[in-house]
Amino acid sequence: MRFSEEELKHQALFRRVEAMAGDVLPGGYHFDIDPDAVARAVLGKSTWAVLMLTLDIELFTQAHYRQSIDPDTELSELYKDVFLHHWKEECQHAILDELELARHDARLTAEARDRAVDQFIELVAAVDGILQAQSAADAGYFADNCGREVGANEARAIEAAFLAAYRWQYIHSGARHPHFAKVLSGLVTAGQGQRIQAALATLH
Repeated sequence: MRFSEEELKHQALFRRVEAMAGDVLPGGYHFDIDPDAVARAVLGKSTWAVLMLTLDIELFTQAHYRQSIDPDTELSELYKDVFLHHWKEECQHAILDELELARHDARLTAEARDRAVDQFIELVAAVDGILQAQSAADAGYFADNCGREVGANEARAIEAAFLAAYRWQYIHSGARHPHFAKVLSGLVTAGQGQRIQAALATLH
């Protein structure tokens, strides 16, 4: 319950940050993904798959802070402070995720775990679908507000750059995290691990 309370607190916090950013950005930005539809899709998968995706998310959140926020001396101090405290809590959450994942995994049959691996791959593909939609929207927003005309070839290159960056931030930086690899390899067979890596390799 405390874990859920903290996640709700994070959602409220980042809605405030989003509103503050929206006050100074040009109009027209949009995020069209229905969070309720996403929640239904996620909750339709096995607990193992959801916990594995959650661990990936906790770890990429930490990597994002360490790699791109903490070392940047030109960022707003308030912005950095928000993400510093978020990072501290996510470090705790990753420990809880791992403990819960191990507890749940111990009760699974080999067949159930194999199905859960497929469902984890499906969840990652669903995340990638969101990233593809948002990178197209964000590339269009950038082209509309950059102050000059953007040709078709350049527009495609901008969208591809957004997608590559989003895939790194929201999938690969967690999936390639050494601790994620350690946890995953301790739970799945070599063949299952290869299936996961093959699926991730398509997202480039």
